[in-house]
Amino acid sequence: MVQTALILWSYSLAAMLYGGLTLSQISKAGTALPRLAFLAALGLTTFWAVGIAGIGAHEAGNAIAETGRNIAWIAFMGALVRRDRQVPGGASVIVVYGMVLIVQLAIGVLSVIATAITDPQVVASVLTVATVLRMIAMITALVLVNHLYQSVAPVSRGGIRLAVFALAAMWFLDFIVFTLAYLNLTDTGILDLVRGIGMAVIAPFFALAAHRNGDWTLRLSRTVTYRSLSIAAIGLYLLMMVVMTSAIAAIGGPGVRLLQTAFLLGSTTALITYLSSAPLRSWTKVKLAKHLFTHRYDYRAEWARFTDTLGQPGDGAAPLEQRIVKAVADLTDSPAGLLLVPDGIGLGQGAGWNWPEDDVAGPASMTMLADLLRRSAQIIEIDAVRDGSADIAELSGVPQWMVDRPDSWVVVPLVHFGVLAGAILLARPPIDRRPDWEDLDLLRIAGRQVASYLAEARAQGALSEAQRFDEFNRRFAFIMHDIKNLVSQLMLVARNAERHADNPDFRADMIATLQDSAARMNDLLARLSQHHGGRSDSIEAVALMPLLEQVAAGRRAQHPVATTGRADTLVMADAARLTQLLIHLIQNAIEASSPGDPIVVAVSDDGDAVAIDVIDTGCGMSPSFVRDQLFKPFVSSKPNGFGLGAFEARQLAQAMGGDVTVSSREGEGTRFRITLRRAGADAVAVNLGRVA
Repeated sequence: MVQTALILWSYSLAAMLYGGLTLSQISKAGTALPRLAFLAALGLTTFWAVGIAGIGAHEAGNAIAETGRNIAWIAFMGALVRRDRQVPGGASVIVVYGMVLIVQLAIGVLSVIATAITDPQVVASVLTVATVLRMIAMITALVLVNHLYQSVAPVSRGGIRLAVFALAAMWFLDFIVFTLAYLNLTDTGILDLVRGIGMAVIAPFFALAAHRNGDWTLRLSRTVTYRSLSIAAIGLYLLMMVVMTSAIAAIGGPGVRLLQTAFLLGSTTALITYLSSAPLRSWTKVKLAKHLFTHRYDYRAEWARFTDTLGQPGDGAAPLEQRIVKAVADLTDSPAGLLLVPDGIGLGQGAGWNWPEDDVAGPASMTMLADLLRRSAQIIEIDAVRDGSADIAELSGVPQWMVDRPDSWVVVPLVHFGVLAGAILLARPPIDRRPDWEDLDLLRIAGRQVASYLAEARAQGALSEAQRFDEFNRRFAFIMHDIKNLVSQLMLVARNAERHADNPDFRADMIATLQDSAARMNDLLARLSQHHGGRSDSIEAVALMPLLEQVAAGRRAQHPVATTGRADTLVMADAARLTQLLIHLIQNAIEASSPGDPIVVAVSDDGDAVAIDVIDTGCGMSPSFVRDQLFKPFVSSKPNGFGLGAFEARQLAQAMGGDVTVSSREGEGTRFRITLRRAGADAVAVNLGRVA
């Protein structure tokens, strides 16, 4: 009695919960198929629970109610899978669901038959078969629940997570109950009680799921859908093989084995032929996309493949122009494509992908096409030009060789900021069709994207060429600066020779200056030579004072230059570059000083480094000029100056690991300080060894 009362109360509670949920969803049902199926499933579940509470769990009426309940929930799951208001068909999606519904109907029929039979042994056998079918149906339903969750795109799974959990719990509960009943491991009354309590516990999850997802709008995952349909097709193929071979065996006769073998070989050959045929595969893909999805393309997947093709790195990758053609052609399954590039006022042949290497017409024949694409920036359908349905501009603008090629399909303009960067001629896809609005929109967006890639590549090439010219101009400017210094030096020597030609010391300095100038001019000629590959810096220990004396001696014929410092000072430097650096700074000091004011070059310690100060008492510079303009190229405070001396001096010092700083006051003079690394003991030993 207690058990009966508990069963009554558990199913009554379940009936109240599902009934209340049914009433709450009536006003929200609308015309949405998943919502209607959900409402029907709730109502039939309520009716089933009321029937068990009122007349018992094993009556014929309740068996029919249970079958209706299960069919309604399966229909709800199928409606979720094919949910999309804009899909015109979609029958292929519920093929597997139809098989499950047939099993459920068979269970209901067997349950009704069992009530009409009086033989207990036959009744037991029928009920056993019905129980086995229930177990199979529950397992299949659990598999379909998993398929439902996996086939929905990840962005939509959150909305059905609770519904999937509730459905899985319901089918799993029924599977456990029917398995225990089949094995006779417990009393049927206990199983009925467990089932009633379980259904009551599951009801709130259905309520929460309905609250979170208003109209059960989901987005299918194309990849999982295609794979699921492929698995279903393979299963149907194997089932057909079994049925047909069994049917042939039932015919009998001496040639049965031969007929079976021929059927299997023929069927396998047909399947392999289909799988290896690109047109057939493309036809299948088009039909599935047409009947299962709102849009022809999975835009996320297509765009990911598009960008991967364009940005493919590595030395083994195809050239950019060929990758551009392939990326656009892959969007519409076009087997080939040809890039048309600007050539004067027309278009010329560029890179091709799977395109024959035969020559197309010259750029003159595509001048009108280029003008048409610049004006309209619209995709041109070649088939429309062939049948005369295109507008007059396209009929006159498309060259005849494109029309004559039967595989020419569309011309995609590549427009970047209103400028025609080229065009792509695509070959006809394996499934011959006219491009629809989806094809045109996708190709238009892709054309703009690849146009930016082309424009960027061309801009990068132009920038690289400009950089080479800039490097040439920069080097030539430095050479002009050195030539100017040489001319100034020789002019001062010639001017002083008129007054001091009889002085033996002056003549000796003049000869040293001329020799230095000749050596520097030879170096300039070598730098101007096209075969001159430049020289690499050799940083080593350099005896500083002898080098200073040599540079100062070359300048004393034009201006007084004094040097001070320890004779044994060694720095880490490149001797030729350090000489050039000192010449720049001393020449600048001479040009900034009055003729009789001496230039002092002083060597001193600066911590772990060595400081070389070039000091003059000339006109000096303002702090703002020193801060903002002194070390910038082509900026000079001297008339007719190039503004490269200080800039090149700092560049030379930094290349040797040092630096150049300056302190100056207008009307008082300037001090340039060169800071270089002091040579270590090991470098000094090497240097002394070389001297010895």
